[in-house]
Amino acid sequence: MAQIIDRDRIEKIIKKTDLTRLISYMEEAFASYSGGRAVVPPVGTLTFDSPPGDVHIKYGYIKDDSYYVIKIASGFYENPSLGIDSSNGLNLVFSQKTGQLETILLDEGYLTDVRTGLAGAVAAKYLAPEKVYGIGIIGTGTQARMQLRYLKGTVQCNKVVVWGRSEESLSAYKASMRSEGFEITTTLEINDVGRQCNLIVTVTPSTSPILELEGLAEDVHITAVGADTAGKQELGTGILEQADLLVADSESQCREHGEIHKAVQAGLLKGKKILELGEVISSAEHQRRPAGLSVADLTGIATQDIQISNFVLEQLQN
Repeated sequence: MAQIIDRDRIEKIIKKTDLTRLISYMEEAFASYSGGRAVVPPVGTLTFDSPPGDVHIKYGYIKDDSYYVIKIASGFYENPSLGIDSSNGLNLVFSQKTGQLETILLDEGYLTDVRTGLAGAVAAKYLAPEKVYGIGIIGTGTQARMQLRYLKGTVQCNKVVVWGRSEESLSAYKASMRSEGFEITTTLEINDVGRQCNLIVTVTPSTSPILELEGLAEDVHITAVGADTAGKQELGTGILEQADLLVADSESQCREHGEIHKAVQAGLLKGKKILELGEVISSAEHQRRPAGLSVADLTGIATQDIQISNFVLEQLQN
C-alpha cells in the first residue's frame, strides 16, 4: 500500500533544508525539460466561475528517473473569506518501473507553492540585474510571500515595494514579511513599483494587465508568475514586445497560456527569440544577461513537481 505523507511532515523537511540545495533541484527541473530529458504532456485545466477558481493537472517523468508524478493543484481565490487557504492539492508518485503508486504527498498545495517560489529565485539568479536596489512584489497572497522569502537566498536586497488592492491585505503582508528582515513599503499605486524597483515579481490571478511598460526602470527584470491559465494576464503586451530578453519556463506552454500567449495573440512577437529558462541555466553563453528589460514567463511545468517530489522522497529515505 502506498505511504501517505501529510503536509506537516513535508513542511518540516522543506524548512530544515538549505535553500541553495532546493534551488539546485529546481535548476535541474528546468534543465532536464529544456534538454529533452523529460516527457511532459500538455497541462490539464479546469476553470470555475462561481466561485472563481482553477485546477491544474500536471504530470510527466524525467528519463532514467525512479518515478513519474501526477500533480493536482487548485486555487479558489475567495477561500480566504471563508477562513481557508486558497490553494490545495497533492502529488501522486508512481514507480517508473512498475506503475505502482508508491507515495501520496498530501501537501495541500504546499509543494506547489514551494516549487513556484523556488522558480522565481532561479529566474532572479540568472536574469536579475547585477545590483538590485529594490524588489517589487505585485500581489499580497501566499505566493507573494513565497517569492520574497526565496529571493532572500539569491538577491542581496532587503528594500521591497509591495502593491496590493487593499490597505488591509497590504498591512497583513507588511507585518508578515518585516519579521523576516525585509524593509517593506506598501502602495496602492502600481507606478510606485516601477519607479523604485529593478526586480519585479507579479503574483496575482489578474485577468487584465496590472503593470505596463511606461514607468519601468531602464534596466529591470520582471518575473511573471500569476498568469498560469489562458484567461489570466498581469503584464501589458508592450512589455513583452519591448523586452530585450524574453525567457519562458516552457516556450510551447507559454504560447498556449501565460504572458507570452497574450503577446502572441496580439501579433507582437513575430520573429522575436524566446529562450527557455533551462537553456539559460545550461549555457554559459545565455547566462550573460544583456542590459535592459528582461522578462521571465513562468507558467509552471511538471518537472518542477517531479523534482520537488524527488527531493522529499530522498529525505524520507535518509
